[in-house]
Amino acid sequence: MPAPTTDPRTTTAADPRSVRPIVLRRLNRWQAEKQREDLADLYLECRPAVPGTEFEDRAGFLRHLVADARHAGFDLVLAEAKTLVGFAFGVPVDRDGHWWQGFVGELPARIEQLTASGHVFAVTELAVHPYVTEPGVAGHLVERLLSDNRSSLGAVLLREDDRWAGACFRSLGWEEIGVVQPSPGAAPYRALVVEVGERSPVTPGGLTHDPRTQRPAVT
Repeated sequence: MPAPTTDPRTTTAADPRSVRPIVLRRLNRWQAEKQREDLADLYLECRPAVPGTEFEDRAGFLRHLVADARHAGFDLVLAEAKTLVGFAFGVPVDRDGHWWQGFVGELPARIEQLTASGHVFAVTELAVHPYVTEPGVAGHLVERLLSDNRSSLGAVLLREDDRWAGACFRSLGWEEIGVVQPSPGAAPYRALVVEVGERSPVTPGGLTHDPRTQRPAVT
């Protein structure tokens, strides 16, 4: 595992059960693919053990990571102490609205507006090792991912059985707006969103005072 960078964009999140402070570090797509095995290891450690599914789960995660890394605008943030303890990654939501395909009912007008304007960033994976205090580290990872990408809206699709992620995102101020069923017969996903700087309690006062997150008003 490479040592944390001293890039001025690096931030620190204190964890009382860590010997060292937790450092957040961004990776580009090439760096992410180089560390894919470490990321896959942590991904499996964060999931409930289901005998006989480890190889399939690992392969599925690696396919997901590689596919997202090839998407324009892919971004990944690591949380490291002595070792890798968490990560979050995602991609900008395409303006054509394909990401919302299968939304049950009518997509809220503001969500559609922000999507068409290119202001929505999707968090497609979030993992924090069970021994790390939650939701602090998860919140820092998500906040960093959204603020660095100057997003006006964060979005995530969650499986019905992903209780940890659902509880985590809700504790950070994300709100469920409906259900997405990508194709007939496919398992549905819960769609959650957060207005950056307005509803996220991760940073006191939100992110609205951070000039990096400011976008032109959508009219």
